[in-house]
Amino acid sequence: MAEWDPDVTIDEPLVRALLAEQFPQLGAQSVQLLGEGFDNSVWVVDGEWSFRFPRRAVAVDLVARELAVLPRLAPLVQIPIPVPAFVGTESELFRRPFFGHRLLAGVEPADALLTDADRAHLGGCIGRFLRELHAPATREAIDVERMLPVDPNRRADMPFRVAKAREWLDRLTDLASQHRSAAERILDDGELLGPSSNEVLVHGDLHVRHVLIDEGEISGVIDWGDVCVGDPAIDLQFVWSVVPPDARDEVLANYGPLDDEAELRARVLAIMLSTVLVLYARHERLAALERESLAGLERTLVDWD
Repeated sequence: MAEWDPDVTIDEPLVRALLAEQFPQLGAQSVQLLGEGFDNSVWVVDGEWSFRFPRRAVAVDLVARELAVLPRLAPLVQIPIPVPAFVGTESELFRRPFFGHRLLAGVEPADALLTDADRAHLGGCIGRFLRELHAPATREAIDVERMLPVDPNRRADMPFRVAKAREWLDRLTDLASQHRSAAERILDDGELLGPSSNEVLVHGDLHVRHVLIDEGEISGVIDWGDVCVGDPAIDLQFVWSVVPPDARDEVLANYGPLDDEAELRARVLAIMLSTVLVLYARHERLAALERESLAGLERTLVDWD
């Protein structure tokens, strides 16, 4: 059984029954599966609403975090994020919470046929977005001390994450030897880093499946179940895995300077997430995501001495 396999089946009859039971005012006509990730099954209703249903028990608490944070956060950032409009509660049909929000336009970067120039532009936008998200004023407005845990997935715990990255890399048996050697050099350095004391509000799982692109612009940042307080590198890994190496300075010009430790933490996390996504894409036969994630891994390994 793969780590991302669901523990419940969420199919169209169940979705229709839940919508009729809890939101009869929708009068749902069209119900279509949009996609599935590690934790959620996402369905589009009448081409207007996106409903997220936890497909694994671990995601139940994550839904609660999203419901608490997203309405407060949406006015504070310029890129659209989901704002719950329909909040479903546990019932005999489905003993888990779920929610619906306005459908955000766009596709994942893997499906957007991005050029390097597109990626540089994307990176500049994500730099500005993360500057807003990680700002002290945003943390204060969200009241994170009351609402959110501190790095519950131990993303900034480098010895822990390096060990996880190596586990995933060992399963990527066809990785070129020069790339494996480069990854090991970064992981060796990252393993020596101590605990981080840098705490901001972070998305917590910002990778290529959680950013939407529409007509060359970022049209949404989705899947906020891992939102928490943590080191900014947890989110900044996106820069190393998605943006071309020669465009990183432009990103950081929009975000702000990083020291060597922050860059190293981001690279370790980019290695881990890119590798996981390659293996997931192969298992799920998502060829575009596999290509994007492999390229992201290679981008992460460039220019590390």
